[in-house]
Amino acid sequence: MKKFNIRKVLDGLTAASSSSSAAAQPGTPRENDAVQETLQSEHFQLCKTVRHGFPNLPSSMAFDPVQKILAVGTQSGALRLFGRAGVECYCQHESDAAVIQLQFLINEGALVSALADDSIHLWNLRQKIPAILHSLKFNRERITYCHLPFQSKWLYIGTERGNIHIVNVESFTLSGYVIMWNKAIELSTKTHPGPVVHISDNPMDEGKLLIGFECGVVVLWDLKSKKADYRYNYDEAIHSVAWHHEGKQFVCSHSDGTLTTWNVRAPAKPAQIITPHGKQPKDGKKPEPCKPILKVEYKTTRAGDPFMVLSGGLSYDTVGRRACLTVMHGKSTAVLEMDFPIVDFLTLCETPYPNDFQEPYAVVVLLEKDLVVIDLGQIGYPIFENPYPLTIHESPVTCCEYFADCPAELIPALYSVGSRQKRQGYSKKEWPISGGNWGQGTQSYPEIIITGHADGSIKFWDASALMLQVLYKLKTAKVFERARGKEEKPSTDIVDEDPFAIQTLSWCPESRMLCVAGVSAHVIVYRFSKQEITTEEVQLLEVRMQCEFSDVDSPDPGGDQTPTLPTSGASSSPQETEPPTQPSTSSNTSDGPRDNIPCLQVRSSPLKQSPGYQVELVIQLVWVSGEPPQQITSLAINSSYGLVVFGNSNGLAVVDYLQKTVLLNMGTSELYSPSDPYQRQPRSPRKARQPSGALCDSNDGSNTSEDRCKSPTSDAKDNSFTRSRSSSVTSIERESREAISSFHFCESFPRKTDSLVSPCLLVGTTQGSVMMVALSLPPGGDQRLQQPVGISSCGTLVRLKGGILTMALLDSTGTLLPPSYEPWYDPNASDEEKEKSRRRRPASPPSSQEGQDSQFAVLCSEKQAKVVAMPSQTRIYKHNITETSFVLRADVVQMAGANCITIFCANGHIMTLSLPSLRPLLDVNYLPLTDMRIARTFCFSNLGQALYLTSPTEIQRITYSQETCDNLQEMLSELFTPVETPEAPNRGFFKGLFGGGAQSLDREDLFGETAAGKASRSLAQHIPGPGSMEGMKGAASGVVGDLARARIALDERGQKLGELEERTAAMMASAESFSKHAHDMMLKYKDKKWYQL
Repeated sequence: MKKFNIRKVLDGLTAASSSSSAAAQPGTPRENDAVQETLQSEHFQLCKTVRHGFPNLPSSMAFDPVQKILAVGTQSGALRLFGRAGVECYCQHESDAAVIQLQFLINEGALVSALADDSIHLWNLRQKIPAILHSLKFNRERITYCHLPFQSKWLYIGTERGNIHIVNVESFTLSGYVIMWNKAIELSTKTHPGPVVHISDNPMDEGKLLIGFECGVVVLWDLKSKKADYRYNYDEAIHSVAWHHEGKQFVCSHSDGTLTTWNVRAPAKPAQIITPHGKQPKDGKKPEPCKPILKVEYKTTRAGDPFMVLSGGLSYDTVGRRACLTVMHGKSTAVLEMDFPIVDFLTLCETPYPNDFQEPYAVVVLLEKDLVVIDLGQIGYPIFENPYPLTIHESPVTCCEYFADCPAELIPALYSVGSRQKRQGYSKKEWPISGGNWGQGTQSYPEIIITGHADGSIKFWDASALMLQVLYKLKTAKVFERARGKEEKPSTDIVDEDPFAIQTLSWCPESRMLCVAGVSAHVIVYRFSKQEITTEEVQLLEVRMQCEFSDVDSPDPGGDQTPTLPTSGASSSPQETEPPTQPSTSSNTSDGPRDNIPCLQVRSSPLKQSPGYQVELVIQLVWVSGEPPQQITSLAINSSYGLVVFGNSNGLAVVDYLQKTVLLNMGTSELYSPSDPYQRQPRSPRKARQPSGALCDSNDGSNTSEDRCKSPTSDAKDNSFTRSRSSSVTSIERESREAISSFHFCESFPRKTDSLVSPCLLVGTTQGSVMMVALSLPPGGDQRLQQPVGISSCGTLVRLKGGILTMALLDSTGTLLPPSYEPWYDPNASDEEKEKSRRRRPASPPSSQEGQDSQFAVLCSEKQAKVVAMPSQTRIYKHNITETSFVLRADVVQMAGANCITIFCANGHIMTLSLPSLRPLLDVNYLPLTDMRIARTFCFSNLGQALYLTSPTEIQRITYSQETCDNLQEMLSELFTPVETPEAPNRGFFKGLFGGGAQSLDREDLFGETAAGKASRSLAQHIPGPGSMEGMKGAASGVVGDLARARIALDERGQKLGELEERTAAMMASAESFSKHAHDMMLKYKDKKWYQL
């Protein structure tokens, strides 16, 4: 005991000072040897690893048909690249401006992006983390359209003014060659043709450029003669243009829902006008106008009719109809309905050459919230099964948990039950976006992510080796009756919508027990089984949790109402257990307050339960005297004890899920023992804590389920995460209550005098108290199911500033003591098999010798971390984490063979503290701005892993491990793989003889500086990128790289000096010549009079 007293004195001294360092340094060498800490700051480094999910707010798309890589740009300047399943990459433009267009340099490992801020960028994809090589920022004109011909280095850029500029993609310099709008259109035209909406070269003649202006004018421009060959006029605005591969015809899509087909040599009128979705009048009049056809693609096949694919163009009377993609093939027209609006689509073809039969085989459709690939080769146009994890946002994510280094058999078990849930009717062919290669990662441990959603579903994801794949989906709403119509909607709801939304979950990977809490104050306990069963009646417990004190006179619209009284009941005796399954109807009549009614109705019909997670027990909190139940703020399950515990702003309840009984239901204040120095007297409510205002949802204030399903992690700041409909409790009173914020089951010493460990429950509150509850379990076997579990509160262990977030236990060597668990067994298997596996894991810690502490309790709150020695309950270390902010998430994790506390603060800092001495090891200002979504979903896991939802549709994974950062290059997938470009189509003997086939053009002669001159300097500004070509030339590290750079610099300097010398010599020769001529002139006219001149 003596050594801790020394520490206590030191601790008291440092607590008085304002320093936030670890409070006590060990006093003697012997103590220093007690816990050898191996973690140092060198073990930690923070970096992003991968981003999964659907690109949020997509705006553009491109495909490399040789590399088979898909690129998607977003409205926030993000770039996502996809190859085969598991090959994904994320990059971000610095400006955050929307990506309006993407163009691959096909099979070159490069990509051009055009942004809404009128900048274009060249990305190098030949490295694992793509980088910008060059950027060009236009100053005077706005970019509207880009076109890069296959195997060309000259990029055409159309602008809002109607001009076309040409950029050399190798040097990212502008050519002096400009196509001005007034030269392109007819001189007699009095109006401006509008922005350039299309540029493409004739597939058979690179010297002819087709330019589409918004007003409906299309111009075929001869690049050599610098004049328009033909002009095609139509009186409806153009949205897109597509060529026939032979270069003799092209199709335009218009704003009135028409498609016009033009013969190149017949500009007077279209060869054909069709309105795909227009109703044809019988009297020969024009069909009625339809919605604009936003894009059309015209693709030919060698052995049949061409395909015409278009988006939009539906008739105006289809109001409310979903977005459609139309595929016209021969005489058949297929209209494919999409779940979301179409952003863009691309037809995938066998050849990259525009002058060959295209042979289309699939259409990639980018929707606002999904990516769909349609198989054009099968009847009915089925879709391909998408291998990417793009369904994270299928229903908004409301909570998230991350488990690294799980039991190895878990992922196969979840996959086997999840594979039965897959939809049928997909295309039989392989996924066509198949480029890139997987990384050579050395990390082999299993990782699982669990996401809870607003519709009550829970998804299990395999997150091993930097990939993400959905394993299994559980629908918790199946347990409840669904209201059939609005008039039937129960008035007992405490949320406006999404009554099944998942609020928090507790999962034991070893026993596979799962416990979830939803926003309607319900808790469901699940067991995992490989066998299908039908449950005749779902087991239900209703729990009445009352307000513990009522010192605020809350306004009551319904007349006189008696204040609710504190719950009375001995802490060890069970409170009211199962009431009748049918709630009494009298309690819900209009003349009295609602009482004893749950918010949701559990289904009464038999429930067929597929293999996977099956309902064991449903626990519902009920209305109490007109007060709705408070939502659940914390939850824990322990398979070894057969207990589930949950708490809210009223108190906590312990349920025995084996015996299906409530063991304890008490107010928070009753957990304090009468002699407790921390006993909290009822007092007037305080004002809302300021830090809670520091978090604002990034949504635009719309009352979506996203906003309302706020996380219970941090506190009573927002105990009632949703708007309460009929609560008469004021928000101030709710704010002032002490809610339960965390639980931890452990084997420890409940009291100071104990010398043997026993099952315990640590309870943390939003006011910073940590209480110890002793559990007395009957022996195993049949007795466990017959004898009651004893529970007694042992008072307060310690008090911290701010709400308690996480608690853990270490042994005397600093090793983490995880809660005991029961190994998994199939509940539907035979009794013999159950008995084989149902052996409780032995409690780990040995008994404490008299007068010696053998455990450390680690406690972390919103403001502080403390380490307390057990059983003496002496505080030995303290660390003040933050004064001005508050902690959103804290976890005790295993890392590099040791343990530490990981912390995410509301001010964006990520920190780690050593254990048990709480030395700061890492502090990085990672996310300077945060929002409610990140606060709700941020979670740490073992081995240096963490994640959060960076947008409503995407998970961002990060690592705080130096080792993972060092190995990241190896682990990341490779986008570019060396592939031979297919051979160009054969021109054939006769075409070669009579001048048919594709006409090539030496663009260098036309656009190079010698022929076209220099472009205006003020037009655009060149910005070399961080990964520019010069940098890549000297990419070799160290001295070799420096030498290479120096040699290039010397060569350039020598070249410039040589040029200067030549120019000086030329000027001297010119001056000498002028002097000679002047002298000759003087001699000639020397002796002549003025009138003789």
